[in-house]
Amino acid sequence: MMSILFGVISGVISSMGMGGGTILIFLLTSFIGVEQHIAQGINLVFFVPTCIVSIIINWKNNNIQKNTAAIVSISGIVGAIIGAKIAVRMDVILLRKFFGFFLIIIAFLEIFSLIKSYIKDKKANNKTV
Repeated sequence: MMSILFGVISGVISSMGMGGGTILIFLLTSFIGVEQHIAQGINLVFFVPTCIVSIIINWKNNNIQKNTAAIVSISGIVGAIIGAKIAVRMDVILLRKFFGFFLIIIAFLEIFSLIKSYIKDKKANNKTV
């Protein structure tokens, strides 16, 4: 039952373009006790169908710049090959530490982005008054 709930949560977040796989890996390793390598593998299987659905919907709504998407996709494939080869050879504990560090960096960037947006909105509101 927890796996279904985690899949739905990750699917919703993923379809919004916010990296549902990151949430899925965290939930699988923290609450179900799945090893990091296995959780990342499950995430990859999870990613393909959710990605296809999101692409179809966004393509129909003209939310995709085809040239940019092609460049990013090809670069992402190269990066995925390199990253997968590194991750498979990495110790599970070290991989979890890198993943945690990555989450911390993302959290700080999001917080910084929110603060920056708040300050920008506050300045814009002061100018209109």
